[in-house]
Amino acid sequence: MKNNLRYILLFIIPLIFQVLIFDKAYFWGYANVYIYILPILLLPITLNKHLVLLLGFALGFTVDIFNSTPGIHAAATVFMTYFRPLVLRIYAPHDSYEVNKNLGIINYGFKWFFKYAISLILLHHTFLFIVDTWSFANFGYTILKIILSCFASLLFIIMGHLLIMKD
Repeated sequence: MKNNLRYILLFIIPLIFQVLIFDKAYFWGYANVYIYILPILLLPITLNKHLVLLLGFALGFTVDIFNSTPGIHAAATVFMTYFRPLVLRIYAPHDSYEVNKNLGIINYGFKWFFKYAISLILLHHTFLFIVDTWSFANFGYTILKIILSCFASLLFIIMGHLLIMKD
C-alpha cells in the first residue's frame, strides 16, 4: 500500500509542476522543460508493458488537456514508453536488473540513469517537436529546440528524481 501511494504521488507531483510552472516557462527562448515524463522513467521493470503504455497515454493526455494540444503529448509519451523496454535492454547492467530494486540513480548509478533517461527523453522530445512542427522548413531551429529541451528536461528530471525518490 505504501509503495502504491508513493507511485501515485510520483505521477501527481511532476504533473502539477508541469502544468503550473514548466508549461508557462521557456528557457533561453528555445527550451521547454517536460518533467511530467519522470514517472515513466522510474516505473518498475516488472510492470506489465501494456499497463505502462496505458499510464504513458494517460499522463500525456492529461498534459494535452491542460495545454489544449490535440494529443501531441499523449502520442509522444506513448512513443517513448513503447521504446522503454528496448532502452532498458540496451543499458542493462551485466548482472541484469534486480526485480525488487527501483530504477534510478540510487540503485544503478548516475552514469546508467543519465544514459537511460537521455535516450528516452530524446525519443520523446524528437517525436513531440517533429509532430508539433510538422514541417522541415525550420529544421535547424527544431533540432536546436530538441537538444536544448532534452538537456533542460534532463536537468530538472534528475533534480526531481533526487528529491522524490528515497531508494
